Amino acid sequence: MEQLFSYGTLQNVEVQLETFGRELTGSKDQLLGYQLEMVEIQDTGVVELSGESHHPIAMATGNDTDQVDGMVFEITAQELAQSDEYEVDDYQRVLGKLKSGKQAWVYVSADK
Repeated sequence: MEQLFSYGTLQNVEVQLETFGRELTGSKDQLLGYQLEMVEIQDTGVVELSGESHHPIAMATGNDTDQVDGMVFEITAQELAQSDEYEVDDYQRVLGKLKSGKQAWVYVSADK
């Protein structure tokens, strides 16, 4: 199983049902070394599904005192590939360090 940290729309039940075909269960955690900004989503399908034209996006700060609240979900490798399809090009998937000590996949800003 894979660990996926979400601070945004992947926490929405409607998005989960459409993306994974099921509702995910998870636990609260914090992503270390990032802070949130907003990005305008150009993909009309993603906007329709999420109901939001602007989504939060995690920007790396390199400072572990910067933390982003969210949920960590246990998903299959196939579901991880499905979440890659959902996320737009503004995001890239990286392994993030969580406050709980876990590591999890997380979608963060693709800007270097």
